[in-house]
Amino acid sequence: MREIDLHIHTTASDGTCTPREVVRRASELGLRAIAVTDHDNITGHAEALSAGMDYGVEVVQGIEVSTRYGVSVHILGYYLEHLVPLLAGIVNDRDVRNEKIAALMAGDGLPVSYAEMKRRFGEAIGRPHFGRILTELGLAESVSDAFDRYLGRDKRYFVPRRTVDIDSSVEAIVQSGGVPVLAHPFQYKKNDAELRELIEHCMAHGLRGIECRYSGYDAGQVKYLEGLAEEYGLLKTGGSDFHGGNKPHISLGSGIEGELDVPYVWLERLREEAEKLHNK
Repeated sequence: MREIDLHIHTTASDGTCTPREVVRRASELGLRAIAVTDHDNITGHAEALSAGMDYGVEVVQGIEVSTRYGVSVHILGYYLEHLVPLLAGIVNDRDVRNEKIAALMAGDGLPVSYAEMKRRFGEAIGRPHFGRILTELGLAESVSDAFDRYLGRDKRYFVPRRTVDIDSSVEAIVQSGGVPVLAHPFQYKKNDAELRELIEHCMAHGLRGIECRYSGYDAGQVKYLEGLAEEYGLLKTGGSDFHGGNKPHISLGSGIEGELDVPYVWLERLREEAEKLHNK
């Protein structure tokens, strides 16, 4: 029986399930605990925690922060007590970018209003929401197709967003009472030496863990990442990166083809580290 999933997105960012729906699904699957790790915000925590009480699922308050270290790198944060100004600034920058995307679409005669999108989807709007609009208008076959044709880099409606440097991001998570973890390390296309350099750089700023088990990672990749975590004395975490309908090939708790299996003991160690940080 799979036990936990520590990387989940909800409608508070770019997922299609509400925080309550995610917790209900976790309960139905028999998961003991999940972490809500929406992009750059924590607005889904209250609803998820309430649902956790109702469904008997342990809910960890998390976040996934977009940073840059040569390439885009994501840092997960767990057990955050609050959101520091640095992270709140990311949300403001995202709104500015979204308004520009909506204006570009409206300028082409598309019936797109950012204010209306917020009323429909909530405060945390991302490119997948624009993808849904383009799909509904018949301009794309799916959200993925909308990215390929309109929203991806160098496409008609792509607007770059500012990302904070990785040093400040890791430090900000620690300052907000959280445990920073390097997300999906193989996504950055780095060789062994480059990945070690990234890990060591982040450790100098407070990194505490590595996401070793992730949707699509095979046994060899998992073994390699777990070896790195042990070598550097870092915590091991794992999660699906579930987004609901925006990534329909990924299943909550089990990944793409059932390869994901994250033990509860990893969460216990993560919690212990959070308690140490809180007591400092």
